[in-house]
Order: sequence, then structure tokens, then C-alpha cells
Amino acid sequence: MAKLTLTTMLSLDGVMQAPGGPEEDPRDGFDLGGWVVPYADEGMVDRITNWFQRAGSFLLGRRTYEIFAAYWPQVSDEEDPVIAGRLNRLPKYVASTTLERADWQGSTVLGGDVVAAVRELKQQPGDELQIHGSGVLARSLMAHDLIDEYRLLVYPVVLGKGHRLFAEGAVPTALRLEATDALPSGVTTQTYTPAGRPTFGSF
Repeated sequence: MAKLTLTTMLSLDGVMQAPGGPEEDPRDGFDLGGWVVPYADEGMVDRITNWFQRAGSFLLGRRTYEIFAAYWPQVSDEEDPVIAGRLNRLPKYVASTTLERADWQGSTVLGGDVVAAVRELKQQPGDELQIHGSGVLARSLMAHDLIDEYRLLVYPVVLGKGHRLFAEGAVPTALRLEATDALPSGVTTQTYTPAGRPTFGSF
């Protein structure tokens, strides 16, 4: 059974929108894109590369898929054997109700009931089924307890606006910290697995 993992970049206040550049995702007037760039260093690349090495296939939302498909096919395996090599070679599933076709080699559009389709994908044997970014998709799968591991890169910046991973109305969920590390840039990596519903008390 494939493990479904989510890797994403977050600000300290939980924003995941447009980390890589100003034009990446300007929805709702978001004008702070590119906020990870000042913190990009070798440690961050090494950590992300290590996670990519575990991939057996990818599950992406439409917006993330289009960003990836515009860039990674232009990068050869020789230039980047891990990230480009896997993205260009391994199966890619795109969750979208509007995308009619996906031309990037190895891509399949999941229309209709995406939750049911993801449940079926998780039943297949193999290495990890990885989500990268893809906030709308991630939140919809979180609501059905389908994500098995969260890999969060948390950046030392507060944005004050933008789309958040753990948005208002998220299903209350307890998480177990499996690993954490601090990179030289001040970015922390945090790996969590779901631990059921939270419990409550008082002091």
C-alpha cells in the first residue's frame, strides 16, 4: 500500500501561497509571492532532494501541475537526476475538474470523485505517492484523513495574508512529531504523522 505524503513550504503564520515567485499564484490579490527565495540554501535543497528520492508517483493539484509542467520537462536528468529525473519519469496524477488533458509525459487527469480515486491509488503497491504544494487538493484530502505524513518546511517570515494549509474549518486533527531539524537559513523542517482526533482538558 502506497504511503501518501505531503511536502509543502509554510510561513510562520501558515501561509503556503506562491512561495517560489511573484507570478506563481496571485489569487485574491496576493502580492507577496517569492517569500522562500531569501532562505534558499544548500540545506533546503538537500532536504527536498532526499524526500524526492522516496517517490514512486506524484499527486498534484492543477495549479501546481501547470507550474511544474512549464519548468521541469526543460531540465534534463543529467542536470538534476533526482528531482527532474523523477518528475519527468514517474507517474503523475492531476486532480482537476477543469483540465481536459495533461501533456506532460506520464500524466493522468483524475476527474470526478478525486477522493475515491486517491483511495484507489493508495491501495496500489509501491513507493510513496507524493503531493507537493497543491493546497486545495491537500485540504480536500486532509478532510478525509487520507494524508499519511506531513513534511513541512517552515520559514521564519510572517506574511499576514494568503492561503493557508490549515485553514478555517479544517478537521481537528492531532499530529505526532516524527522528526525535526533546523537549517542554517533558519528554516525548520517538521515531519508529522496523524494521531487521530485531538483530546481536550483544562488546567
